[in-house]
This record gives sequence, structure tokens and C-alpha cells, in this order.
Amino acid sequence: MPPERTPPIIIPPAIPPSGPSESSAIIFIHGFGDDALGLESIVRQFQSAQKLPHMTWVLPNALENHDLASTAWYVPTRLSPYPPSRPELEDDEDEEGVMASIDYITSLVDDLVAQGVPEKRIIVGGFSQGHAMALLTGLVSKYSGRLGGLFGLSGYLPLSERISALRENAGLPKDVNDEVNVFLARGTGDRLVPKRHHRLCYERLFELGIKEEKTTIKEYENMGHVMSGAELRDLCAWLEKTLQ
Repeated sequence: MPPERTPPIIIPPAIPPSGPSESSAIIFIHGFGDDALGLESIVRQFQSAQKLPHMTWVLPNALENHDLASTAWYVPTRLSPYPPSRPELEDDEDEEGVMASIDYITSLVDDLVAQGVPEKRIIVGGFSQGHAMALLTGLVSKYSGRLGGLFGLSGYLPLSERISALRENAGLPKDVNDEVNVFLARGTGDRLVPKRHHRLCYERLFELGIKEEKTTIKEYENMGHVMSGAELRDLCAWLEKTLQ
């Protein structure tokens, strides 16, 4: 039997919006080995500070991967700070796992749209593997170009050389040409996702057609593979601006 997925944690707005057209939502995706509970306290901090009070938060859960003995959105690869000496030395990426997770995240967007949340008032973001899932959902799902924004914290872009082909498979134009807002952040002390992969991520986004003027890129001194208060304050300000 396939593993059962724990339902997402859904945190309603602290102050209900006046109507569906005024509603907004964030799908906030956890990282490898974590779960939705690991992000709930961050949302509660925002709400206790009266930040984003009209926001619905959706915190999805990855499946348990028994081979990895951990929750995972896909099977990760090694992330070296140095490029391989030969292309064939790159690890094979788990395209099947990535695409299955994109399908699940897309279904959560479907649910929000069915409830009347405008597509342009839905933001998808995440941490680490969640960063990867958020960006890829915004690039190769049917909601490419239709969402309000994407954010990625301490992550990278898997399948980067496959994105154009995956877009064509999905019936999307080969190149991205939309006004989506993007927020990317990392810590300079992150040893799990080296800076090289952060740079390759945003360079590839720009090659695909994500607009540089719509992209905010932040680095935080001495921050490791974690989320910091300064980073979350900047993210909150970006979310407020994106949804104003």
C-alpha cells in the first residue's frame, strides 16, 4: 500500500477578510525531514504580531519515504560546493518524486481557488526542499504565471535543465514571461546548500524569463541552514508588499 499523507495544517485568518475577492493564502512548504508542525510556530508568530491578519496559511506535509527513513518531497541529491569534473558525475535527480509532489501542491492551490481565493492572491513558498517545490510549482504546473508570488528560503532548483521540457510537456510556453514576484534568501553559513546552488538557482530563473526587477535576493551573515528572525521580518515585509 502507498503511504498515507498527513493532511495539511490550515490556519485561518486572524481577521476574516470582507469577502472572497479580498482573501489571500500562502502555501508554506517544509523541508526534508520536517513536517507542517515545524512551520506552525512561525505562522503563529506572524499572527501574534498582527502581521498578515487576513491570510489563510496552508502547511502541507510530505510523505514518509521508507528508504530514507524520513519525510521527503523527493529523493535529494548531493549538493557539492564545486561543479563536477564531468557531467556524468552528477547524481540522477528524482524527477518522478518531484512531479508527484508538484501535483499534490497544485491540488492545494485548486482547493483554494475553489474556495474563491483569487489566483493572484495565492503565494507558494518553502524552506530547503520546500523552496525547490515552491519554485517548480510556479514554473511547471498549470499555475505557472498565474500566482501572486513565489518564495524560497535556503534552497536550490532541482531539474533546472529539464524545466523548459517539463513546461512544454505541460502545454506551457517554453520560456516564462510573466510578472510573478519572487523572494529568495539564504544564510552565508549554510553548509547544506552551498552558495553555488543558490546562484545557479536565480541565474536559471532569469534565463527562463523570471524578471530580475521582480526578484528580491537576500543573504544573511553567518546564518546556517535555518530561518532567522531578520529573514522572516524581510519575508513578511515582502509578503505584505506583494499582496497590498
